[in-house]
Amino acid sequence: MELPLLIGIALILALLIKTFLVQAFSIPSDSMQNTLQRGDRVLVDKLTPWFGSEPERGEVVVFHDPGGWLEDTATPEPNAVQKFLSFIGLMPSSEEKDLIKRVVAVGGDTVECKENGPVTVNGKSLDEKSFIFPGNTPCNDKPFGPIKVPEGRIFVMGDHRQNSLDSRYHQELPGQGTVSNDEVVGRAVVVAWPLGRWATLPVPDTFDQPGLNAAAAMAPAALGVAGAVPLVLWRRRRLTARRTAG
Repeated sequence: MELPLLIGIALILALLIKTFLVQAFSIPSDSMQNTLQRGDRVLVDKLTPWFGSEPERGEVVVFHDPGGWLEDTATPEPNAVQKFLSFIGLMPSSEEKDLIKRVVAVGGDTVECKENGPVTVNGKSLDEKSFIFPGNTPCNDKPFGPIKVPEGRIFVMGDHRQNSLDSRYHQELPGQGTVSNDEVVGRAVVVAWPLGRWATLPVPDTFDQPGLNAAAAMAPAALGVAGAVPLVLWRRRRLTARRTAG
């Protein structure tokens, strides 16, 4: 009688882990090469969003189809075993229409990429050589912007730029191709399978450069205004005092 009980507990734990902690996803396309290859299995952190964490620039995230991105993509029909294993999180779901891309800009950012130019976020150029697919250009296949990303949304791009139908290609949809944070399943943190490709998925250094935050980019102007206001008021008082004395 202990064996069925142990199996039941194991299944419940697996289901809880899949729902609240981590879930496996399979890479279905080449849009994230060379960072991710078709058929890779990645583990996605689903815990931190429960504590209010939001997607950040440079992260690789899995998100549900916002609507219209995968409408022409056929979904294979899984068998009963595949359905069960995906239900408890031991196998990626083949029924859900999910995508995986890199976050380039977040709510409040202004993102742009002109032909032959780099991707810029809040006026800062991104150095993408460490993760963009060799031989690709940042956006020559689809220049865009400037786009102001609405609050609570993200602008995403694939690392294989010339083989990725990402935010650039859905600008006619609500949000100009951006994705709601509510649609984000979680951040992909590690390539777990095949074992020979095991690797973590850190945020590239270019997303940590000074001044990239929209708030930080506005800070010098804000400080200038703040410093000018007392000076203007002081000059007005002097002029008023002179006129009164005259």
